Amino acid sequence: MTFDQTRPTDRPTDRPADRTTDQPANRPSEGPTDRPINLLTGLPAGLPIGAGWVETAATSDVIFPYDGSTVATAPLGTAAHAARAVDEAIAAAPAMAALPSHARRTALMAAHDTLRDRREEFERLLVLETGKPLVDCRVEVARTLLTLATAAEEVARLHGETVPLDLLPSGEGLIGFWTRRPIGVVVGITGFNYPLLLAAHKIAPAVAAGCPVIVKPAPATPLATLWLAHLLRDALPPAAVQVVTGGVEVGRTLVEDRRIGAVSFTGSAAAGHAIARAAAPTKVLLELGSNAALVVAADADLEAAADAVVRGGYYASGQACISVQRVLVEEPVAVRFLPLLAERVKSVAVGDPRLPETRVAPLIDEAAAGRVLEWIAASGAGVMAGGHRDGRAIAPTVLSGVPDGAAAWDEEIFGPVVCVRQVPDLDAAFAAVNRSRYGLHAAVFTRSLATAFAAIERIEAGGVVVNDVPGFRADNMPYGGVKDSGAGREGPRFAIEELTVTRMAIIRP
Repeated sequence: MTFDQTRPTDRPTDRPADRTTDQPANRPSEGPTDRPINLLTGLPAGLPIGAGWVETAATSDVIFPYDGSTVATAPLGTAAHAARAVDEAIAAAPAMAALPSHARRTALMAAHDTLRDRREEFERLLVLETGKPLVDCRVEVARTLLTLATAAEEVARLHGETVPLDLLPSGEGLIGFWTRRPIGVVVGITGFNYPLLLAAHKIAPAVAAGCPVIVKPAPATPLATLWLAHLLRDALPPAAVQVVTGGVEVGRTLVEDRRIGAVSFTGSAAAGHAIARAAAPTKVLLELGSNAALVVAADADLEAAADAVVRGGYYASGQACISVQRVLVEEPVAVRFLPLLAERVKSVAVGDPRLPETRVAPLIDEAAAGRVLEWIAASGAGVMAGGHRDGRAIAPTVLSGVPDGAAAWDEEIFGPVVCVRQVPDLDAAFAAVNRSRYGLHAAVFTRSLATAFAAIERIEAGGVVVNDVPGFRADNMPYGGVKDSGAGREGPRFAIEELTVTRMAIIRP
């Protein structure tokens, strides 16, 4: 059973084991930057577990994907750390549930304000930690700020209703009302591609709901998550927010503990399914993968559609679960659309993610790049653009005529690859979209309201976007998928509902 897809880069080193401290650690070697970044050195040593920070016997290197250099070292947790974090969270649950609304809101807004004031530092940290282009890291920080602020606002809306119990004769004279109560300890497991934002979508709703939360970040990208926890911990009860890094054994220890109230996971479908089986009967929220489709109708604005494919297919170097992967073009306009797309792909800047003009940079590690290239080679498709290395990166790629059954069409490629297919009509396009085992987001470009509403009605996905990229997500909206793309919904309001349970009060005066 596996709990993440990332390649292990853990390199044990000799350090004092399991010692609580508040002294700075996580010292970097020479990093790939020409400006000092305090976020690499300012964290306390170890992991935020319990009331303090617990040093670990081993560390792992955080690697800059662009050139393979070491950015910093991070504490490497174990199953024992995970078990201790659960014990601490269980002990903290009563205090967290009793925390006044104003205190929860204040804590979230304090973290928001600090992040806002240091946003450029966090943007640079994310570039180094993920290798993602700076433009995408700026978006990630902005969305994290919105997530924290929205969660703080939702604290004021966490309430119940009265119920007319006298609809039955036996209920005459009774008073009934329900409230929402915290579900208990929340475990959040996040992916490497948006580490700060994904951690915020686990932590902020849990705090707003009054739940202690333990986050396990992806092994390759722990730093932003550790910082987010650090920003919140001083304003909350001890052990309200904890982080445990590590591999499969850490994830297994967290999700298999029957005292956990809910597990919220973002990652691959295979890993999500394994977690759901391991966690049962604990409530599980799954935000899984996809191979997002974009339909170009015969009446579409073809220039806008071509722009959207490029903008939506290559952001975050294609490492986003709702990036454009499958493009279905009605045959009457394909001869005009394909040259527009090919021309635009030429302008996508590939290179150093620290530069503001870069749009595609190396993937998270060599294993990910190798897999993407293997899928391209095995697709049996025509290569309209890319399909090869550009330095350590993969050049923005467009494949044509990818058949059903090819991994590049059927599965989530998670790289800068777009597959284009011509279809005879919209019925065929919608059918092709729905044949996927995934259903997170899809898009359609059209000038027709009838087509737009037909897409919204017929496409099997958690979200249908008209005349924009399937990668559009406002962090206050309900977000999640159907089929193998997951279960449950994110977005602070909706996640808070998932992380609370109704408690019915029935009173005979």
